[in-house]
Amino acid sequence: MGTPKFTFMTGSIAQEMEELLRAALHPTHLDIINDSTLHHGHSGDDGSGESHFTIVIESKAFDGVSRLQRQRMVNAALHNIPGERVHALAIKARAPGEHKGG
Repeated sequence: MGTPKFTFMTGSIAQEMEELLRAALHPTHLDIINDSTLHHGHSGDDGSGESHFTIVIESKAFDGVSRLQRQRMVNAALHNIPGERVHALAIKARAPGEHKGG
């Protein structure tokens, strides 16, 4: 069997991100995907296994808010995690009822 391409909710940073996002944005849907294995040995891989993540989040807080502002809201909720403790963070944020494309 091969190595999985990504894992859901592994490690302490993923758990911390979940708690922060749930408290700040009260999501109706939240996936935190650890993409770090896809970047093993690449720039930004610190060997922790928690360097690259994708967040898929749906929240009423995003209703009528631009894509850029949604990204800012997620980053603000995560405090110092993006950039300081996580090398790369992809964010797919939507309001309830929007298509699932991002």
